[in-house]
Amino acid sequence: MFWGVALALAVWLAVDHEVDELLDDTLHDAAQVLGSLLIDEEVLRHARDLPGEPLRSSSRGSSILGDRFAWQLVDPQGHVLLRSPAAPEVALHQRAAAGLDGNGQWRSFGLVLSPSGRVLYVMQSRAERWEATSTAAFSSALAALVVGVLGHLWLRMRVQVELGPIRRLSDRLRQADPGGVAGVGDLGGGLGEAEREELEPVHCAVEDLARRLSRRLDHERAFTAHAAHALRTPLAGIDAQLAVALREVPPEQRPRLQRVRDATGRLQRVVAALLALFRSGVELSQRDIELEGFVARLPVAGLDITVAPDSHLWADGDLLAAALVNLLDNAVRHGARAVRLSAPTRSQLRLEDDGPGVTAARRQELQRALAEQRYEGHMGLGLMLADMVARAHGGALHLPDGPRGFAVELLLAPADRSELAADGTAATGSAAASSAVD
Repeated sequence: MFWGVALALAVWLAVDHEVDELLDDTLHDAAQVLGSLLIDEEVLRHARDLPGEPLRSSSRGSSILGDRFAWQLVDPQGHVLLRSPAAPEVALHQRAAAGLDGNGQWRSFGLVLSPSGRVLYVMQSRAERWEATSTAAFSSALAALVVGVLGHLWLRMRVQVELGPIRRLSDRLRQADPGGVAGVGDLGGGLGEAEREELEPVHCAVEDLARRLSRRLDHERAFTAHAAHALRTPLAGIDAQLAVALREVPPEQRPRLQRVRDATGRLQRVVAALLALFRSGVELSQRDIELEGFVARLPVAGLDITVAPDSHLWADGDLLAAALVNLLDNAVRHGARAVRLSAPTRSQLRLEDDGPGVTAARRQELQRALAEQRYEGHMGLGLMLADMVARAHGGALHLPDGPRGFAVELLLAPADRSELAADGTAATGSAAASSAVD
């Protein structure tokens, strides 16, 4: 629109200038034609034979020039000898002025007709000139504006059509997950053939990058899984030895050994969570989970856990356990004594503790970091694992405001979207669970 208006303004100025020049040329040509008529001896004799009569107007020139122009025939003394009806009765110039001139409300062209000094002035009013130039300029500018707008719409449509293949390629790339369930083998088919020959190198480069990325992810996942397995067996042995030692050592040494065993238990839970999380590269094994019985089997001590009655979730049990164990462990380490769990829908888990919580600014900072997956330096293992579990289900972790303590919502992707949408709360299907902050 801006460029259309700019084009119309440019056309207006150009047309106004050209029409102004055209009208000046018309004054010049009209003076030449009318001057050749007035030089006629009969007209001049008529002017000489009537020196004492009042000045009269003449229609002879008017019939030639029309109503848009006026003229005067002036003697060297500045007396009007003849004029058209629209011309002023007083001489346009007190002294003879040949050529173009602008005088007040008139634009005129003066032509000397004889050696005696008679001058013919052909003139046009400023109002008449403005009407002519503005009409022409407005019509041209309006046409230019219409053409500019139509051109803009057509160009925009063509750009949308030309950018369509790139937009569709972007959508396919956004949905592709070289490290997910489909794996890299399906990425090329997911992208499809290039719609334009120019996009073929882009397709090849993206597919090659996805293959390299998928191989690296597979290597990292395999290494982490093997490392976690290698740690789990010795940790179980350490825990067993500590249990035996607790029964055999003197009572005054038992608190210290108990702290060591508690730390070993925490390490075991972290390793178990890592095992479950890095298994999430394969297809999830989701099932209906009765929350109260599920939480009762989790190895978390030191918390009074309350579960809302009739709470069910549709989730992968191993991943959900990994997230909950770490979140509940965080709650204990941050001073919470009681935690309430509820599942408003089968795709939403809410955890609220009675710990000290965090400030509103800190909660917003954590939420931004979770949304952008910037874990390092912003949060501990508990929230990071919970968010990764939520994303493995297709959801996300949310940190709602609460009256006290710390609250987390794990929004899980529903298994049956039509069923869950009926209750009006699980339209998007995501994932969330919570507790205190690391």
